Amino acid sequence: MAGGERVAHLMRLLANAACRCPAHSQAYSNIHHRVSAGERHTCDRKTDYAFEMACSNIRFGAGVTREIGMDLQNMGARNVCLMTDRNLARLPPVAAVLESMTTLGVKYQIFEDVRVEPTDKSFKEAIAFAKKGHFDVYVAVGGGSVIDTCKAANLYASHPDAEFLDFVNAPIGKGKPITGTMRPLIAVPTTAGTGSETTGVAIFDLEDMKAKTGIASRAIKPTLGMVDPLHTLHMPSRVAANSGFDVLCHALESFTALPYNQRSPCPPNPLNRPAYQGSNPISDVWARHALKIVAKYLKRAVRDPEDVEARSSMHLASVFAGIGFGNAGVHLCHGMSYPIAGNVKTHRAKGYNVNHPIVPHGLSVVLTSPAVFAFTASMCPERHLEAAQILGADVTKVKKEDAGRLLADTLRMILYDLDVEDGLSAIGYTKEDIPSLVKGTIPQERVTKLSPRAHSEEDLSDLFAASMKLY
Repeated sequence: MAGGERVAHLMRLLANAACRCPAHSQAYSNIHHRVSAGERHTCDRKTDYAFEMACSNIRFGAGVTREIGMDLQNMGARNVCLMTDRNLARLPPVAAVLESMTTLGVKYQIFEDVRVEPTDKSFKEAIAFAKKGHFDVYVAVGGGSVIDTCKAANLYASHPDAEFLDFVNAPIGKGKPITGTMRPLIAVPTTAGTGSETTGVAIFDLEDMKAKTGIASRAIKPTLGMVDPLHTLHMPSRVAANSGFDVLCHALESFTALPYNQRSPCPPNPLNRPAYQGSNPISDVWARHALKIVAKYLKRAVRDPEDVEARSSMHLASVFAGIGFGNAGVHLCHGMSYPIAGNVKTHRAKGYNVNHPIVPHGLSVVLTSPAVFAFTASMCPERHLEAAQILGADVTKVKKEDAGRLLADTLRMILYDLDVEDGLSAIGYTKEDIPSLVKGTIPQERVTKLSPRAHSEEDLSDLFAASMKLY
């Protein structure tokens, strides 16, 4: 057979051969046709059937901050907005960023008036700065407060005609989907907790309501999270503790959240699928691994600021938990934390150089965790037992009905060992405050609806009451 005829013969054999790969076989084609024809309207279902993973690009390494000038140069940045807070503005992380940008001749302007635990007012001040500056790239150097503020500034500067509540989560805001183009944002986290460098979430205090709310959309996630563990060496011990508690609760809540295929409603369009979708097999991987790191390194990172291995590991755990909860979501600990932080009276947390009362986010979240997980365990006891085991508990002879008690006790031991305040009463709340705390939790349905166990206002009251004292 001549060469040309042989090639033609082989091509005919290949064309007639049945491909066994599901993606190319006739059987797959028939199934795809049926799905396309009969099930394309996903909103016909009561609950969702899919989940989507989204995460910022992450670069990790000691000293990696020195590359930021090259990144901005590679982006063609002509006018950069650098956001930070007044404390960090004088510390090495910001100095490292400025040195890198200055060396490569990157033009920038600094906004250093970010408020620790931002409010709608402080967000609007940053937004006004961003709109006036006409920036083409944003850089956030700081903890979650700085990164979230920068996300909001980027969002509203990119949508100059939008009203502030347009993108704020419903029912507090209008919860409109973000369809416009955002500017690139590089996040340089200096704490190991929020995971904000990985997520499309920006949280703030709405002062009129005395509660936290936020903006949640994949569109606002940073383009790059530049995770430099050297920056965490500058965290005071109490900041390290409270940041670590946020990591702990991110992982626990996303791991125990309502499964994605039980969440409703099913979106009529992928654009409407929320960032927080419920627990799912991919987020579970990140949550489990974050818990393992927390179990091994949190206490070391708090007790010894110079323990580079522990501080670096917790920085990475923050990223892992951020990827997990950024797609699965959180639930009751976070939903209840927002009014705890928003209704603060006189408490000024140690380690925070601020001139206003403050309950740090991680502290406000973790204080309710023993009560919350004792409450939710009945819906997925296996997961609560697994979490308790990862955190160091012996589960060999524990019955499923005792899963909540065991996880709650395990959490109390961690908090006691790290000298955490003895419940809500220790930060200024009394039982008379419970109605206002419940009132502030009710609008947080973006997260509370992901609780694996349904809850009433009475349940919330009981959880706040149980959290007044921990030990």
